[in-house]
Amino acid sequence: MLEGKRIGLGITASHCTYDQLLPVVKNLQDAGAIVVPVITHSVLTAATRFGTGEEWIQRIEEATGEKVISTIVGAEPFGPSTPVDCMIIAPMTGNSISKLANAATDSPVLMAAKATLRNGSPVLLGISTNDALGLNGMNIMKLLNTKNIYFIPFGQDDPFKKPNSLISDFTLMVPAAAAALEKRQLQPLLIIHENNK
Repeated sequence: MLEGKRIGLGITASHCTYDQLLPVVKNLQDAGAIVVPVITHSVLTAATRFGTGEEWIQRIEEATGEKVISTIVGAEPFGPSTPVDCMIIAPMTGNSISKLANAATDSPVLMAAKATLRNGSPVLLGISTNDALGLNGMNIMKLLNTKNIYFIPFGQDDPFKKPNSLISDFTLMVPAAAAALEKRQLQPLLIIHENNK
């Protein structure tokens, strides 16, 4: 499905979703993709109950077989010299959603996305934010209407305790990436998570 495709995987600081990420890396590789990881500064420096930045970098590098790109300078060549066929950002926090929607390129992940869009290639977003149906809702709507930006289908993960929260179903990353490479949005975009059925 993704045979021979070079896929950038941007990881932002939604620490609670990292455990879902490593199996998805294998799914991308099993579909034939080369996965190039890119992280934000907060992934690099944060130490949480889910692990330290150093621990996660080691796990990501082991899973992908590639060195993590952790600087804006390192991500900039995604535009002119070492492009990717598709840039996936997952998990993508509300903070990064807001910045991408408003052209603030202040992290390696956002630089990689900007460089990919510059090449006319697709950027696929896997959102994970407690503010999606709050103030960040307008940023998500803006990105939904931006050329070459697509979404991994998403829904409310806990509508009663966190009514503004949305998270993508990361198990749909491979078909969503295949659709994005064909310049189409995987449907349905809005889903009901299993734990809410």
